[in-house]
Amino acid sequence: MKTRVMEILATLNRGGAERIATTLARKLDAERFETAVAALFDPGPASLKAELDTAGVPVRSLGKRKGLDPRMWPRLVQALRDWSPHVVHTHSYVLRYAWPAARMAGRIAIVHTVHNEASKEVDALGRWFNRMAFRSGAVAVAISGEIARSFRRVYGYEPYAVIPNGIDLGAYQDPGKRAAWREAHGFRQNDLLVASVARLDPQKDPLALIRAFHSGLGEEPDCHLLLAGRGSLEAEARRLAEELGLGSRIHFLGTVMDVPAMLAASDLFALTSRWEGSPLAVMEAMAAGLPVVAAAVGGVPELVEHEVTGLLIPPGEVGRTAEALRALAGDPEMRRRLGTAARQKAVQFSDEKMIAAYGELFERVRGSER
Repeated sequence: MKTRVMEILATLNRGGAERIATTLARKLDAERFETAVAALFDPGPASLKAELDTAGVPVRSLGKRKGLDPRMWPRLVQALRDWSPHVVHTHSYVLRYAWPAARMAGRIAIVHTVHNEASKEVDALGRWFNRMAFRSGAVAVAISGEIARSFRRVYGYEPYAVIPNGIDLGAYQDPGKRAAWREAHGFRQNDLLVASVARLDPQKDPLALIRAFHSGLGEEPDCHLLLAGRGSLEAEARRLAEELGLGSRIHFLGTVMDVPAMLAASDLFALTSRWEGSPLAVMEAMAAGLPVVAAAVGGVPELVEHEVTGLLIPPGEVGRTAEALRALAGDPEMRRRLGTAARQKAVQFSDEKMIAAYGELFERVRGSER
């Protein structure tokens, strides 16, 4: 009998955790697994629901309101009883809803992936629910060695497994998209494009990146900063760009549907996060052959090797970030060398390895629940 796995998410937005969950839902071996997805919030425009629909994965949206919403417990219980999964796989803060619901719905194994630094993944109430769930047998997975260490600091023991994130490497191997994307978006072939794919939220610190771009490359008229993503800081980031006189050279692209084409058109990648898990955006940039400038937080140093595949900078240091951007922008040979090494290392980030590891784990925890 196939193992039935339900991915339970807060949203179907195009964030890292959501993309990992939907990748598993779409690509787990169909001869061994049946999958479904439950999202607490209803899907918005440009969500991942269309990809799940195309793959034939059942999706249930639960209509969550902002803040703690007690209606989620009975709604999740009903979803679990309707679909009868053997395993539920939870992400971000949803364990506070999924663990009680799974206990009420029957004997269902729970796997929870910690996608971020454990002290920042959830609030104090969420950590209390997590502890209760882990003590009751829920299995914790960390996405990097540093996230595993943060889990140990918060919860006092090792996570059950470390399963690194993975991406579809083939999607980032088409340099032929470079000229077409630039022409379609009004850039010249000799412009230097700095790409960043990240939510415009405090965790990703886009304001620091804008200030670093201004300090390091503000006097270089052929240099442009591409910001792909939306978030709570978008209005402030737009104001800052205008105040710095860079309104025509900092481009707010919103949700980008074809990230591989954008990266193929770019010359280097930057991420100035204050904290991180193991960002897919960095993996994707490396797979596209881009040198990376990134804050050395969370699992980022496990992806980027300083002065080999990119340049690591301390978080929050605008001056050091500006120096790194300026160094790469002014040295095409260094960009080529680091980008080539980044593409070679990205072979390690295959989603096939991640999918196989989760598949084995789901079957193992289903067997233990029996």
